[in-house]
Amino acid sequence: MTVFKKVTIYDVARASGVSRQTVSRVINNRPDVAPETRYRVNEAIRKLHYRPNAVAQSLSRQKSCLLGVVTAGLKYIGPSVTLKGIVDQAESMGYGLMLKTVSNFEVHDVVPILQWFQSHQVDGIIWAVPEIGENRKWLDSEKPFLDIPILFMAMSKHEKASIVSIDNFYGARLATRHLIDRGCKNIGHISGPLNWLDARQRKQGWCLSLSEAGFTPSEKMCAEGNWSSKSGKKAFLELIDKYPELDGLFVGNDQMALSVLQTADELNVSVPDSLKVVGFDGIPESEFYSPSLTTIYQNLENLGLTAVDELVQLIEKRNTQDNDNNPKILEIQPELIIRKST
Repeated sequence: MTVFKKVTIYDVARASGVSRQTVSRVINNRPDVAPETRYRVNEAIRKLHYRPNAVAQSLSRQKSCLLGVVTAGLKYIGPSVTLKGIVDQAESMGYGLMLKTVSNFEVHDVVPILQWFQSHQVDGIIWAVPEIGENRKWLDSEKPFLDIPILFMAMSKHEKASIVSIDNFYGARLATRHLIDRGCKNIGHISGPLNWLDARQRKQGWCLSLSEAGFTPSEKMCAEGNWSSKSGKKAFLELIDKYPELDGLFVGNDQMALSVLQTADELNVSVPDSLKVVGFDGIPESEFYSPSLTTIYQNLENLGLTAVDELVQLIEKRNTQDNDNNPKILEIQPELIIRKST
């Protein structure tokens, strides 16, 4: 059996005829190394296939180049696409990721999670679990952050939190105004579960836009689903039963909108002639619904990318002892994509 000897920094130093400290300076890209020495050390590294010890480097730099991510619901489209954006941007910026998934969205006991990340020396944490019910209540307790920068996603403004999120309220207003502009007079709404902040913000945007246009929104004009296509059908049947004059419909996500289109066809309700429908998400499949779905496109991959950018800025501020510790809130505006359903 062949035994491979691990190449050390001392082997590189001997091969290049310099001290271990000089090799360390080259590895860490320090400027105080002569060009010919740098070249000689890099050649030795290449020939010996030396790989620096990441743990030792993190200790010397007081930086691990690791980010923690807390997420839930990866079986859903939104969280998985957001995570892809986080992964891609972290890699492009030279960071590795450590991932923790929680079993349900309404996680309350967060201290063990934070302690686990602290024990693994992460530089910062992205809290990608959406705000649902009281799952942010821990922020109001004695600060359990353990001195780790945390960037939150999908939550309401909080004095202790830096946040990156999609502007759901603005997106809902885009959807509702589009239906009004298309001549709809009786515009209903199918929301997601209203213990989710995202669902409440979308319903609020629908409600305000109707009020501004001179309409009076009421509970008979809306129904609640749970984001799934199956729940969309149930909510749509409930809605047309109590609000039969419905001629426009803003649906809280594209998956529920899919079942609205299918059920409308089963009931011989013509879309868009008798009923105009707008979804929310902009999933790739929405272009191929029948008819193709007008939707509010939220770029979740860009959301994940932006979260990494903002977290790295928080980390750098802490490392440079920047006194600007005010939480930052950044909302990414979605866009309207018009298709045949309106």
